[in-house]
Amino acid sequence: MISIDTLIEQSIRKALKEAFDLELETLEVEVPSDQSLGDFSTNTAMKLARTLRKNPFEIANTLKPLLKAHTELFKEVEVARPGFINFFIADSLLEATLKEIDKAGHTFGDSSVGENTHVNIEFVSANPTGSLHVGHARGAAAGDNLARLMKKAGYHVTKEFYVNDGGNQINNLARSIKARYEQLLGKDTPIPEDGYHGPEITKIANTFKNQYADKFLHVDGLDTFKEVGVSSLLEGLKDDLHAFGVDFDLFFSEASLYEDGKVEKTLEHLKDSGLTYIEEDAVFLKTGEYGDDKDRVIVKSDGSYTYLMPDIAYHLDKLERGYDVLIDVLGADHHGYVPRLKAAIEMMSGKKDVLDVEMLQLVKVLRDGEELKMSKRSGKAITLKDLIDEVGSDAIRYFFARHSLNTHMDLDLDLALKKTNENPVYYAQYAYARIMTLLKKAREKGFDTDQPVFEFAHLGDDLTRGLILKVASYPKVIEDSALARTPHKLTNYIHSLASTLHGFYGGVQVLSDAEDASLERIYLLKVVAGVLKDALTLIGVEAPESM
Repeated sequence: MISIDTLIEQSIRKALKEAFDLELETLEVEVPSDQSLGDFSTNTAMKLARTLRKNPFEIANTLKPLLKAHTELFKEVEVARPGFINFFIADSLLEATLKEIDKAGHTFGDSSVGENTHVNIEFVSANPTGSLHVGHARGAAAGDNLARLMKKAGYHVTKEFYVNDGGNQINNLARSIKARYEQLLGKDTPIPEDGYHGPEITKIANTFKNQYADKFLHVDGLDTFKEVGVSSLLEGLKDDLHAFGVDFDLFFSEASLYEDGKVEKTLEHLKDSGLTYIEEDAVFLKTGEYGDDKDRVIVKSDGSYTYLMPDIAYHLDKLERGYDVLIDVLGADHHGYVPRLKAAIEMMSGKKDVLDVEMLQLVKVLRDGEELKMSKRSGKAITLKDLIDEVGSDAIRYFFARHSLNTHMDLDLDLALKKTNENPVYYAQYAYARIMTLLKKAREKGFDTDQPVFEFAHLGDDLTRGLILKVASYPKVIEDSALARTPHKLTNYIHSLASTLHGFYGGVQVLSDAEDASLERIYLLKVVAGVLKDALTLIGVEAPESM
């Protein structure tokens, strides 16, 4: 389905060609803030004033009759100083649009803009050494929302979690679990200096005690502690993420890069390609030739790898798996790391923009206007599970989805719990529940809410027109948000659609003695409900039928 603003753009291009033999690369078609000025407006005449050396008001009036000739699109075309062209959409087009949306059902808004493009989105990728905290929660929501949105836009998307099970932190995890295990058996064994102290460590140690008694007091067993610890903690992360509505397609093990020899092979390839040099017994990568501010060490003088080396091998593995675009959602503390990683991938792949890194800014959790830094339950950092238990998954995901990733944000728990329109997630969900309640009431009054409507005679008022135009703009929102990788714009649309629906509901009597008018409005609300539910689903939020 071609959106209405795209149809308007096509008509403007045709008129420009006919009037001035002119073609433009870009056009702006917008919705005026004042609905009395039109359903849509363009500033094209003002943009062309210098090119055509004409007054914009004159240009607009030259285009006006050519645009008015499109009677299948426009009920009226008006010119306003200094040169705006305002469009009032024909009722017949509004009617046809409603029917197309209804016919499309849940596929309305689907796009082919990402067709044949395979995308890997890697996010969360927390060390399997403890629970997910509030920063991980924001990353989980962001990555999952982007994946859902891009799938809607036609991209082939894989959601991937990189399991950091190959570094020294995993050795410390194993030693921490063993220390707790030995403490449970009466030994005064200290937790390692860089070890882990969370309750989940004690829980795993208890499992060892119950299953093996004192067996591991007499043998090293660190490999077993490591294997069981990583597996147990990773399952816990998966459970918390699933409760948050986030499920991954693939969990990729860092350790497998070493086991399969991919890190070593990547290093040899870099050396053979002349992309490295040795200085003071360390191996440097020539990232400075690819946009980084200096060359980077990938092998230290003691022979150990820096973090960059396995990351290069990992991203090369992704490209070898056939992905066209790699998206990493990383914390703000990785900001300085991004240029060297991009440079390394460019030199390996020969592609400059294959990697896109989305940076997550900090989240402050508020209660009673004060920042919370510790969980009331555990006395530790606030976890994803804490947030879900406190306010529910829907509220957290909606609040996260409202903000661009590169902005700091506050998560106000008091606001998230309010059952009023002041709470943005309640406001959006209530819009859907309001329609469902009205449809139930209509059935109780004897209306056949499944009855198709073939003719529309009550589309003239501004509230009805505004609601149809708002719901019709959904495909463009999907496409624009997916191309710009800005899922928060979809949440802005949800709020705007809910606001338009609430305004319509307050100003138009849906159920009346006029059966034809009632059935038309029921039909419209069913269409709105379908789009609202689909949009909420794309940000991982439920659409409840009653509230």
